[in-house]
Amino acid sequence: MKPTVPRSLYRVSFLHQGKIYEVFVRQVSDQGLWGFVSLEDFVFGQKTERVIDPGEERLRDEFSGVRRALIPLHAIFRIDEVSEEGTARIIPSEGSNVTPLPFVYPAGREPKK
Repeated sequence: MKPTVPRSLYRVSFLHQGKIYEVFVRQVSDQGLWGFVSLEDFVFGQKTERVIDPGEERLRDEFSGVRRALIPLHAIFRIDEVSEEGTARIIPSEGSNVTPLPFVYPAGREPKK
């Protein structure tokens, strides 16, 4: 019998529409697409829990049916490999001390106007 290999779990924090999203995923990669980070296999708490966090429910609804989300690299604040799943949440960025990084295009890769 093969030993069970624990699957990696990542907590990813990123800025989306003026709010900080904190989600848990099993796979993080660049998928060869310059300027984006690919998030796959979203992990949310069990639906049978008695206490339901409305923020996590909103994220579960927003990412239901999403196999892979491509997040702009400049929107990501932090990626942590964690041992336990936490609660996915949306944090208002007002009053936060988190400042998004400006996005700088390398020479010759500026978007066409």
